Amino acid sequence: MKSWFMDWKTKILSFNRNVKLFMLANVLIQIGMGVFMVMYNLYIKELGMPETVNGKVISMTALASAIMLIPAGFLSDKIGRKWIIIAGALFGAVTLYYRSFAVLESPLVTAAFFTGLFMAFVQVSGVPLLAENSRSSERVHMFSIYFALMTAANVVGSLLGGIVSDVFQVYLSMPAVEAIRWSLLFGATLFTAGLLPLFKLNNKVPEPSEKVETRIDIEPDDPGLKRNLIVIFHFSFASLLIGLGSGLVVPYLNLYFANRFDASNAYIGLVLSLGSAMTAVAMLIGPMLVRRVGKVKALIIFQVLSIPFLILTAYTTSLFLASLGFLLRQALMNAGNPIQSAIAMEVVHDKYKGLANSVNQMVFNVGWATMGPVAAGLVIAFGSYWGYAYAFSITAGLYIISSTYYYFIFGRRKLSEE
Repeated sequence: MKSWFMDWKTKILSFNRNVKLFMLANVLIQIGMGVFMVMYNLYIKELGMPETVNGKVISMTALASAIMLIPAGFLSDKIGRKWIIIAGALFGAVTLYYRSFAVLESPLVTAAFFTGLFMAFVQVSGVPLLAENSRSSERVHMFSIYFALMTAANVVGSLLGGIVSDVFQVYLSMPAVEAIRWSLLFGATLFTAGLLPLFKLNNKVPEPSEKVETRIDIEPDDPGLKRNLIVIFHFSFASLLIGLGSGLVVPYLNLYFANRFDASNAYIGLVLSLGSAMTAVAMLIGPMLVRRVGKVKALIIFQVLSIPFLILTAYTTSLFLASLGFLLRQALMNAGNPIQSAIAMEVVHDKYKGLANSVNQMVFNVGWATMGPVAAGLVIAFGSYWGYAYAFSITAGLYIISSTYYYFIFGRRKLSEE
């Protein structure tokens, strides 16, 4: 265990200054967004609006991100990561402040759309920026700590939002809507603080200090659009399959526990928080597996190992086993995300990294959005047991297809496995 901590300490200290600054910025941004994610639906409820407004806000945010991801990726590749990220974060912060004061449906929905639009610039440029400021041998560790920090920051934001609201409401005797508004403003302020480290970023990409051997459809020194697009297509198709599967399951996990087991809100909140915590830990363990079997095999192993726990969650009638299955599936499936990012940034030329990341995220979001009505329809048609069982089983099938496809496309190629 001591050697594991020392290994992480050495790796983190060796990170480029830009990497450290960007991670600090994103911790603050994600804490701020965590506050908004938890408290904004409560804010809308306290304003006396119907649940459909929450649905519109969520869908418009996702729609805006899907629309802007590819244009943002192109701009990121052309203009540079730093100013694209700063512009997105700056205008995103403005929308958060506006949303904290808006009280009518139309402004709430419109502002949510612009939040999704501007956040696409931050979302799409982060991974390429980290890749361009790192060596291949650092990337698995770097993406693991980055994704783990983002997950932990989101959990912290979720907890802080409730605490701040409760403090204003209980101890300062504020009306609920005002207390939540102050919580939202607190989140927006933390988000804005994330801009400070971004301005200190060096926009010049450092020269690579090591030669990366990559034999996977393209050579890294070949900026040819056609060859890069082929690789981007392969990654995106695998991500689409995962997005379709996740869209059947993840948005409805709280309803799954409530409908099938009649679990309390407190229990559901605890399990979902534990899922995020286990995900962060699993992401930090990922590099150990990469050193043993390589990037591609490690990614596939994580995905395949998650499937039995997904099936367990689908068919069990025990709340304990369902919770255990959820926690292990969540940790294992998400542990592969940093590894997948490391692979993608290794095999795509620097000139197309922003495009690759934007397409990858867009198709995942499309898959997620597409399957929402399908999952709801299954539960309505077959009830809270078989409806979820069918949805989870379809997800398992999609995960198997994605892992098999990934193996045949990338598994026999040689990547840098340091």
